[in-house]
Amino acid sequence: MLKKSLALLFVIATATFANAQQFKVLLFSKTAGFHHQSIHEGVDGIRNLAARNNFTVDWQENASVFNEKQLKEYAAVIFLNTTGDVLNDEQQAAFEKYIQSGKGWVGIHSAADTEYEWPWYTKMVGMMFKIHPAQQTAYLDVVDSNFPGLERFPKRMLWTDEWYEYQKPYKSNDLKFLITLDEKTYDAKTKWGDNEGKGMGDVHPMSWYHKYDGGRAFYTGLGHIGLVYSDQSFLDHLYGGIYWAATGKGIK
Repeated sequence: MLKKSLALLFVIATATFANAQQFKVLLFSKTAGFHHQSIHEGVDGIRNLAARNNFTVDWQENASVFNEKQLKEYAAVIFLNTTGDVLNDEQQAAFEKYIQSGKGWVGIHSAADTEYEWPWYTKMVGMMFKIHPAQQTAYLDVVDSNFPGLERFPKRMLWTDEWYEYQKPYKSNDLKFLITLDEKTYDAKTKWGDNEGKGMGDVHPMSWYHKYDGGRAFYTGLGHIGLVYSDQSFLDHLYGGIYWAATGKGIK
């Protein structure tokens, strides 16, 4: 009887170990400004990434999860097309401590259109949104294939999205660029009242990463159009950012 019980416990323990997830992430998509219709497609896409790559994802739009106790559960936090002022002062303080403890952040598209009045956050993002022209097709160039998820991304790729122009000067000067946008291949000119877009010049970053305040931050400006969340090239790129933010691994 004892042998049977021990054998059963061994089987249960083995099954539990085999099903253990690599890590757990918080997916946050609260908006206090423009609400992207692609958010739900983004949630589905990231859930599929979690199923494919053996990690756990919790989706929240309630900012009350940003407290020290609950944030400790997560290896990384993903801001999926957030906009505006989404966290109060207490929640901001909890998130700062979370990153300072060595954890990671992933920003997708309008995460750069979020929390303009929170200097710590803007420095973590690295660049903040200024303006964008109409959605159109352009060429992307990969400038660093050594970052996880970009191994199979072509060096040059035709892509359709909403091309953000970011504010200058940059909020952080240690950003490591991954993907840039070829401004010769689309029309960057646009105007919203006094806010005018003409492009960013010789280098127009669309994805980057850096170490920040004890933790890690990854951002991609892609992700406006819902169907990109079922595009394998984008999903490889996005998972690479999630993997690095959550684990700190993958850079050669």
